[in-house]
Amino acid sequence: MSWINFKNYQETAIDELHDKVNALIKKEASKICVFKSPTGSGKTLMMAEWMMRFCDPYSRTDGKTFSFVWIAVNKLHDQSHDSLKKFYELKGMGLRCSYFHELEDRKIKQNEILFLNWASINNEDKIIVRANERDNNLSTIIDRTKDSGRTIILIIDESHNTAQAENSKAIIKNLDPKITIEVSATPEISDFDERVIVDIEDVRNEEMIKKEIVVNPGFKNYIVDTKKNDQTADELILRSALQKRIELKKKLEKEGSGVNPLLLIQLPDKKKGVPDKREEVEALLAKFGYTTKNKKLAVYLTEKDNKVNLLNIEKNENEVEVMIFKQAIALGWDCPRATILVLFREWKDETMTFSIQTLGRIMRMPEQKHYKDQELNIAYLYTSLQDINTRILKGASSGIKPLTSYRSEKYKNIDLVSYHGKRFREETRLSSDFVAIFVKAAEKTSLKNVSIKGGVVNTKMIKDGRVENADKEITKFESGTFSMPKTETELQYAFDMFVLDNLDPFAPETRSIKRINDSIYTFFGARRKEDEWPKIQATILSSEKNRQAVIDTINLAKDLYKTEVGKGKKELILNDEPWNVPEAINFDPSFVEQNYKKSIMQPYYARSRDGETGRLFEDSEIENDFIKYLEKAKQVVWWFRNGKQDGSYLAVPHTEHGQEKPFYVDFVVMMKNGTVGLFDTKSGYTAELAKSRSDGLIKYITEQKKKNLDGGTVRYEKKSWLYFTDKEYKYNPKDIKGWKFLDLN
Repeated sequence: MSWINFKNYQETAIDELHDKVNALIKKEASKICVFKSPTGSGKTLMMAEWMMRFCDPYSRTDGKTFSFVWIAVNKLHDQSHDSLKKFYELKGMGLRCSYFHELEDRKIKQNEILFLNWASINNEDKIIVRANERDNNLSTIIDRTKDSGRTIILIIDESHNTAQAENSKAIIKNLDPKITIEVSATPEISDFDERVIVDIEDVRNEEMIKKEIVVNPGFKNYIVDTKKNDQTADELILRSALQKRIELKKKLEKEGSGVNPLLLIQLPDKKKGVPDKREEVEALLAKFGYTTKNKKLAVYLTEKDNKVNLLNIEKNENEVEVMIFKQAIALGWDCPRATILVLFREWKDETMTFSIQTLGRIMRMPEQKHYKDQELNIAYLYTSLQDINTRILKGASSGIKPLTSYRSEKYKNIDLVSYHGKRFREETRLSSDFVAIFVKAAEKTSLKNVSIKGGVVNTKMIKDGRVENADKEITKFESGTFSMPKTETELQYAFDMFVLDNLDPFAPETRSIKRINDSIYTFFGARRKEDEWPKIQATILSSEKNRQAVIDTINLAKDLYKTEVGKGKKELILNDEPWNVPEAINFDPSFVEQNYKKSIMQPYYARSRDGETGRLFEDSEIENDFIKYLEKAKQVVWWFRNGKQDGSYLAVPHTEHGQEKPFYVDFVVMMKNGTVGLFDTKSGYTAELAKSRSDGLIKYITEQKKKNLDGGTVRYEKKSWLYFTDKEYKYNPKDIKGWKFLDLN
């Protein structure tokens, strides 16, 4: 780190932070100040300079003295510790940078910074937290520091990542700092007393960051050879990115710069049942001459022994040209020579801020100046994702939003009896019996009308897109997309992912995916004709109608399968505690928020059926329709969409093939008169299979005499909602005899 001459925007931010925190110090109670500054703006060094000026005894007139606690995620506290320590050493003055074990006299001294990470203080087993014989823990240290008359200031680095989590809030409360400063490029907090904002345009004008990000440059006039089709989309973007890196290296040499531009490759998370993307990417890189052995490739993964060639990789002249990673570098990793990002990762709603942080890694200028050649002042993003800009924009407005739904405070316990059963392996995984069951199920769905004609399944890609302001405020320019037909390898992967999305509640493993694949091929008479599989896959994936037919058949086959497995002795167990609606439920990133006001869980999340169409679903259309009915029903106070295969959800007993099993009713509904309704929605072939569950539900409702219960199997017929309440279930699609009208208005 050479000596730093702060930029104009940095001096302005430091002065503003100084004035606003000083004003907060004078007020009663604890206060919060947000410091929002873009990635690449020098947040850490601005904080270092601010702390030094803030503690300067010659400029203070109130006689106050300060101790600091600096908390960050993962190893970021180490990076911050080293940066600040080096900064103060070069300046020849400043604050003392310490770790927990370096503290003297069990307190934080005047003008001393204690560096911690969240993991060390979120774990009660850590010596930092737990009580011990020496009375040397964080609580004691904080108390002794305050007793010495010093004011504690807490700095939360990359605060968007953890500061708003409930356990983090509890820790902050226990520390009870006078001032908390939340530092982030994308802060999440909305309840604060003051804030200091560094405008990204000011950072760009001072030549600290690149002017913009271009997406898939050079693809505007790319011509796809549909006949040849021997290059995957991934291979195309990787080849193009590697070529761009070579071009940039030559341009830097012409500018007299020794910077060796680094290409980053972000891998998707490994999913059970589908091939690991890392193996495919490393094979492609080796094909192009980049390996860990020749030192051109570095690996930065969280798994054990998966960190290779990382020594001094942040140095501008380092020999590594490509680095693959997952999440590890998104926060705090500082390597200004990184200028190209290849994105394979599937960005999800709850990781949008993380994704923006990742973009920030390629926005820094390696020599803190813009070059004459404008192509060197641009960051480059290559991706096979078709809607990267839209996703960035969505994340920019929402930030990190963990997909957690919370029970409304108006809820009062209903204390229902619930059961669970011991599970057989066959009930969590598909056996070879599934193939015959699927074929039988297909004769009852529209799949029997599907003929194999093939089709084109494309990968849509951005062509020559642009992104400005890869931070909270984002401007996008996009020239459109182009399509590449999927290769057989890509088609197989897409088909496996399609099956994987429809496996629930069975375990997402390779064998279960293969069972469903085999079932589909068998139905079309091609179980042993591997050369026909791509045509079958294309027929299904290229048509929304055909996709739906397969989904319907899979769902029916799963229901039939569950009735025919686990026929041996099985124990049904009564839960120890009465059942109530869960206080909180976590959801997969594929779920999206829906505006249902009467749902007892808020926000309500529904699962996205198809990333391309954006349509939503529960498990069936009738469930969606029933929710809409409940929302409008005047007698309904709240409703709960019950889950499946989990002890936290309500299960009632029913008998299949002589064996008692738990049955998870679809909806729990609270009425204005205090009645609790238990409703299970059925239609078509699912209504035909509902006898054992309907009989079990009615028996359960009858036996719970002390509870004010109502309900039954629900169907929609002739523009009316009907429910069955008799002991012996009967269903005739042409007859509603025995069914009652369900009127909740």
